[in-house]
Amino acid sequence: MDLTRRGFLTLTAGVSLAVALPATPALAHRPLRVLVATNEPWGTYHVKALLDEAAAARRWDIALVVPDRSQLKPGDPVPAVTVAEAATWGADLLVVNGATAWPTQVVQTLTGLPVVASSLAYLRPVEEPGAAIIRPRLVGLTAGSSEEAKVFAAHFGVDASRVQVVGNPALDDLPAYTPVAGTALIVTSVTRSSVTGGSAPGAQLLLDSAAALAAAGWHIRVGLHPREDPALWSAYEIATEGTLLASAKAEVAIGIPGSVFPSIAAMGCPLVGVLDAALAVPAYILSLCAQARTVPEVLAAAEAQWLPSASVLRASVGPVGGSGERLWKVWRKAALPYGQRRAA
Repeated sequence: MDLTRRGFLTLTAGVSLAVALPATPALAHRPLRVLVATNEPWGTYHVKALLDEAAAARRWDIALVVPDRSQLKPGDPVPAVTVAEAATWGADLLVVNGATAWPTQVVQTLTGLPVVASSLAYLRPVEEPGAAIIRPRLVGLTAGSSEEAKVFAAHFGVDASRVQVVGNPALDDLPAYTPVAGTALIVTSVTRSSVTGGSAPGAQLLLDSAAALAAAGWHIRVGLHPREDPALWSAYEIATEGTLLASAKAEVAIGIPGSVFPSIAAMGCPLVGVLDAALAVPAYILSLCAQARTVPEVLAAAEAQWLPSASVLRASVGPVGGSGERLWKVWRKAALPYGQRRAA
């Protein structure tokens, strides 16, 4: 990504019984202790960027609240606790990234903690039934960008003005965009639903597009969604460094539009969104990519390498740089005891 492109993005200025938890003050001499409940009950990858930020700055200790340990993979670096274990973990704050069934259950169970809603993955702009349960507990909401904030607010049934735009901590230390000629990055989604979470339609079109791009002379690298079946993509080079870092070396990225698209757009890599009639994606994510519904359209869009405007990037990606600091300030303020909040 050239300096001008990056510069405008940079900000210049189950358990059924309730467990009562003390809302311990977030003391200045130690990291904030944060429990996170995601819409995907075992979706540890939604917390990974926050874990990286914690290791770098020691702003917080984080653990994912899970129903049990049955779907956790050995060696996963993200700490996890069950709801029963959460009562003795010593949390200062509970963060939810949605109002679907699992976060709602966790909020109802961990009754003694202040709750912040922070957008960690894209949602549909439709109020969830659990929103009415979670709203009275909310002491803050955050999203990555102004457009994401609108969707997040609708999901919780609140006014968008309540959502603070903080950016995405995963983008705080982006490498330079230095594409390798003829390299196309395939950005996978999840082909099959599981107990951890759902899948996205369009996998066959993406597979067919990858084959057509390879036949046309493109070098294909594949950025795997954490829950994707890698065997489906064994014919190609897997980007072991991860999708976002791989996009720094790609001339174009092609995939089913999802939560990683704003991050790739922030990198500066052109995006092609492979669409299916059954796919429902927020407009702000679609605004970042050329859209294709057939293999020929994918091939043409890959060659064209369309880029969104600066204003679209600003609204859909949010500020780049310093996001971890801004998020921590919101969380720290929310974790203070009720009636004692002050400017963070």
